[in-house]
Formats: sequence, structure tokens, C-alpha cells
Amino acid sequence: MSEHPDDHADRFTPLRPLLFTIAYEILGSATEADDVLQDAYLRWAEVDLDTVRDNKSYLAQVVTRQALNALRATSRRREEYVGPWLPEPLLLDERDASSDTVLAESVSMAMLVVLETLSPDERAVFVLREVFGFGYDEIAGAVGRPVATVRQVAHRAREHVHARRKRYAPVAETAEVTRRFMEASATGDVDGLLAVLAPTVTWTADGGGKRSAARRPVVGAERVVKVLLGMFRFAADMPAARFELVTANGAPSVVVRNGDELEGIFLIEITDGLITHLYAVRNPDKLAALGVTREIGR
Repeated sequence: MSEHPDDHADRFTPLRPLLFTIAYEILGSATEADDVLQDAYLRWAEVDLDTVRDNKSYLAQVVTRQALNALRATSRRREEYVGPWLPEPLLLDERDASSDTVLAESVSMAMLVVLETLSPDERAVFVLREVFGFGYDEIAGAVGRPVATVRQVAHRAREHVHARRKRYAPVAETAEVTRRFMEASATGDVDGLLAVLAPTVTWTADGGGKRSAARRPVVGAERVVKVLLGMFRFAADMPAARFELVTANGAPSVVVRNGDELEGIFLIEITDGLITHLYAVRNPDKLAALGVTREIGR
């Protein structure tokens, strides 16, 4: 074996965006995905590269196995979570959101919430097959199941997701609706808010018991407007409060800051030009990753 010390890094680094995306979509957490990649690289550094025929396939299998282990290890913690559990938001380079629609949809908050309803194996199989196009034999190696079983799991997961997923709104449409939403919220324009909210819009907030947030989803345009107006009145009492448009999880989103402190982020789901779901993430543990713009890939 005649490997240069940098050979492992040279093969791993170009695949890092793809490997991070796999781990993030399986876990719904950028912080945990970072941990998985760090562990995967330590394992990779010990591998005899002469035995590896396909770097991408090999590393995807390693990362998937580690992500599944991490997901199973945190399942009890999620069951005991205070209030709704939402995936950790991901701040993205805008090019990732606009250049690859499939990739952008795969990390959207709406899709991640649907993936939360799958079993760990179903989630991994769906992500590897539907988003990244890996073969059934490669996926079987990643999840430790026979190929025939993986085919069945893939079929079941695909039907489950397709029955629950919403039509993905183009970034331009989302940006325009988000802009109107911000203007109406900031000025307390009730009619303006009702004009962009679907009648059955849902508000889901994740404070994790560490920040104030509704313990149950709020459903209905008029009820959600009351929540929004109360929240923006609260923000108005903070002299250093400001609202910023960012690209998070493949779509324009609203970040709320009070001075240097990050108060929360609102991710917006849009169907047929109207907001159908508002996801408010306020748990400070889930906001830490917003300090870094991520690169995703497939």
C-alpha cells in the first residue's frame, strides 16, 4: 500500500457536501450530521484505499450507517421533547436552492417533517434512492438488509412520502409570498396577512422548553394571524429587533434578531400561492448552526 497522507482527504473533501446532505436528511440535524461526518472521516482514514472501488458509494454507506446509529440513539430524547420537534434549520448558499430543484426540495422543512414520519430504515432508503439515486445493492449494504427487502422498503417509503408531500413551490414564488408576509406582519396588516395565508394554514413552533412557543400546532388563518400579531407586537417592544430574509432549507425564510441575539427563524411552506404552514424554530440549540452557510450536494 503506497498511500500519501493526504490521499484520504483528497477523496473525502469533494464528496463532503453530498455526505453532509445524506446525514442531514436522515437525522434532520446539521449539528448531528457534522458529528457523523467527523466520525465517518476517522473511520475512512483507517481504510486501505486500494480496496475501495467507488469512493462515493463506499463513503455514502459509511455515513448512512453512522447516521442511522445516531438517529436510533436520539429517538428517546425526541419522544420526551417539550412541544413539537422540528428539524434543525439549515442556512444555505442561494445557488444550492436555485440550481437543483430536487436537492432544494429534499432539504425543505416540509419534506423533512414528512421524513420524520418514516422509520429510520425507511428514511435512509428513501433518501438514498429517491434523492441520490443509489442502486438497491448499494443501499442494502448501507442499511444491512437484503436487496429484496430494500426494494419493498423503498416502495413503501415512496408511497408514504408521495401521499403526504406538498407541491414544491419555486424559489421565486416563495420569495414574493414571503416578502408580502413580512410586510403585512411588520405593519400589523390583518387583511394583508389573510391574503397570503391559506384558510387552513398551520403554525408549528419549536421552543424545546427553552423559549416561549405554542405547545401544540395552531390551525386556521384567523388564529394564526393572532399568533403572528402577538409575536410582532412583542418584537416591537425590543428596540434592537430586526427581520432578515435568508435562504434556509432551500427557500426564502425570515430570521428574527434582537441585537446580536438570534430569536428565531420562520420557514414558510407555500402551496398554490398561499402559505399553508409556518414553522417557527426558537430552540436556541437548533439555531446555533445558522451561523454557518452550508454547502449541500448530490
